[in-house]
Amino acid sequence: MKKLFYHSEETENPFALSIGDLMAALLLIFVLLLASTLLKLQDEFESKSQVAEQYSAIKDNLYKELLIEFKSDLTKWNAVFDKATLAIRFKEPDILFETGKYELKDDFKIILKDFFPRYIKVLTKKQFKDNIEEIRIEGHTDNTGDYFMNMALSQNRTRSVLTYLLNSTPINKESKLWVKINLTANGLSYSKPIADNNTIQGRSLNRRVEFRIRTNAEKQIDEILKYSGKK
Repeated sequence: MKKLFYHSEETENPFALSIGDLMAALLLIFVLLLASTLLKLQDEFESKSQVAEQYSAIKDNLYKELLIEFKSDLTKWNAVFDKATLAIRFKEPDILFETGKYELKDDFKIILKDFFPRYIKVLTKKQFKDNIEEIRIEGHTDNTGDYFMNMALSQNRTRSVLTYLLNSTPINKESKLWVKINLTANGLSYSKPIADNNTIQGRSLNRRVEFRIRTNAEKQIDEILKYSGKK
């Protein structure tokens, strides 16, 4: 009778999973998640690469167009065109401003009146216009004097340039509206020297005004990251 009511502890449960089965299931889930993540990363990388390629092509074409437009003028303006940054740099301080002043010299006004309408004409071409995020007027000083004094001076100088460009250069109404949206004035004191401030020549090179172009490539990459859940 005792044996009739005895149930062996070794009786198998048909619904029980072995440890091996659980490990196999977990491994399968991990592999699927990993594959999904890798596909997302690949798509993100390809999207970034595509934006980078587009930006590179736009940058190269913009450089060529601007170089064609200004190649014969750069020397007489004592200006240089940096291909890497698309910056046009006016580097003759004696032509730009009086020492310690922010009013534009007449010679610089003449240069700007010639330069800026042609500059905007290139930038507002169909193939470039929608890809430009910002046109930066940057003012730079040498390290003579106080940092904050030079910051105020460089800011006042770039504002003077911006005001003159908007009020006194011949650009049409439509282009002027676009310029007002995209043009900014940025005084940087002596925070970004391009030469040694310990020499007279170096300090002279550091006193400059630059026009720089930022494209919307960074914005497009941010959008890619946003929609991929990275931001």
